[in-house]
Amino acid sequence: MHNYLRAIGFNDYFKSEYEIDLFLDELFHTYQQKKAVHDENAKDTFLELSRSFGPNMGIRVCGEMDDNGFHRRYYYPYLAGTGDTTDADLTMEKKVNGECWAGMCEDARLGISVIFFLQNPADVRKEAAANHLKGNKITTTLSGLASGGTILLPKKEVRTGQDGQTEYYRKHEKLVSAARNGNQEAIESLTLEDMDTYAMISRRILHEDILTIVDSYFMPFGIECDQYQVLGTILFYTKVYNSLTREAIYQMTIECNGLQFDICINAADLLGEPETGRRFKGNIWLQGRVNFK
Repeated sequence: MHNYLRAIGFNDYFKSEYEIDLFLDELFHTYQQKKAVHDENAKDTFLELSRSFGPNMGIRVCGEMDDNGFHRRYYYPYLAGTGDTTDADLTMEKKVNGECWAGMCEDARLGISVIFFLQNPADVRKEAAANHLKGNKITTTLSGLASGGTILLPKKEVRTGQDGQTEYYRKHEKLVSAARNGNQEAIESLTLEDMDTYAMISRRILHEDILTIVDSYFMPFGIECDQYQVLGTILFYTKVYNSLTREAIYQMTIECNGLQFDICINAADLLGEPETGRRFKGNIWLQGRVNFK
C-alpha cells in the first residue's frame, strides 16, 4: 500500500492490499479524467486515469490498454501544484523498474540536483512523440506530500525582512550560475560566503537553537532519491476535507530556499496550527508536473 495515501486523507480507510486493489479496479470505471497516448511500436495505449478526492488532490492510475484489456502498472496519490516553481534545465527518464518516470532539475537557488516523481508521464510521452521536447520552453511545478510535520514560529528577520531575503536569493542564484560557468570571481565570492556562514553558525550555536539561525533548508532525506526534509515559510494555507473519508487535510504554499511550492499533509500528522508567516518543518515526497509552453 502506498505510504503517502494518508497525506490526501486515506489514513485508516484501507485495511489491506486487497482492499486497495478492489478500489483501484473500481477507479478504472469511475475515473474523472483520462489521458491516452498510443504507442505504435508497442501496439498498445498508455492510459493515465485520475480521480479527485478534494481540491487539487486525488489518486492516479497508470497502465497499458491492449486487446486483452487494461493492465495496471502503478498508482500514486498526487497533489497538483500551482504556478511555475522553476524553469531550470530539466532531465526526464524512466526509473529502474521501467514503469514510473522521474525528473531532475538543477535550480541554482538550491545548489543541488532536485529529483522528483513525474506526475504527467502521458503529456511527456505525447510531446516526445511529436518531437516537441527540444526547443520548447519547459517549466516545472513542484509539489509535495508530507508524511509528518511540525509548525514552527517565524524568525524575527523573516517576519520583517522578506524583501531583503528575496533579493539575497536572487543574487545568490546569479553567483551560483556564474560559478558553474567557470567564473573565478563568483567561485571566490561563494567560498568567502560559505566561510562567513560557517563562522557565524559556529559562534551563535553556542547559545542559540539551530532553528533560530536557519531560515529554511531543502535536503535529501532517507534512501529514496525523491524524498526530502524541508523547512520553509508558510505563504498561504487552507484546510480541506477528503470527499470520501472526510479526513481533514492542510494544503500549504511554502517558500523554501527561494522556491515556492505546494504541500499537503493530513491534519492528524501535523503538530501545531499553521498560520501565514509561520514555518513548516517536515518530510515530503516530492512530485513534479512538467509544463509545456
